[in-house]
Amino acid sequence: MEKMPETSRACEGSPSGQLLLGIRQFNREEWFECHETLEALWLKERGDVRNFYQGIIQIAIALHHWRNGNLGGSLSLLAGGRGYLLRVPEVCLWVDVAGFIAQADRVISALERLGKEKMGELDPVLIPRLKTVEVTE
Repeated sequence: MEKMPETSRACEGSPSGQLLLGIRQFNREEWFECHETLEALWLKERGDVRNFYQGIIQIAIALHHWRNGNLGGSLSLLAGGRGYLLRVPEVCLWVDVAGFIAQADRVISALERLGKEKMGELDPVLIPRLKTVEVTE
């Protein structure tokens, strides 16, 4: 199998069409599809942008696990995704990373409080959304 060339896009760059698709998928709660879309981008990256994609992918799959009733998998991946996102700037490729981390923190707290038996009662308002921010030069 031929190795794909690695590229590096600084977080200050603009989002690709594929990233914008992944954001739409995430926000439509198509978390597995978002994972697939962003994984193709993640494979080609390194550095901050690679960590950025990895963090979103892990949080997407964490929410997929939550929806399927897997509390342990969900909490583990939420924490892992949060860890990757803490390594990148507060805004990366126009995405509000700091706000997304704060949303993930609220979900972690709520799921820990609810536990396995009540995890399905997670307030829908707490489900994270990826938001873009206005970037000024």
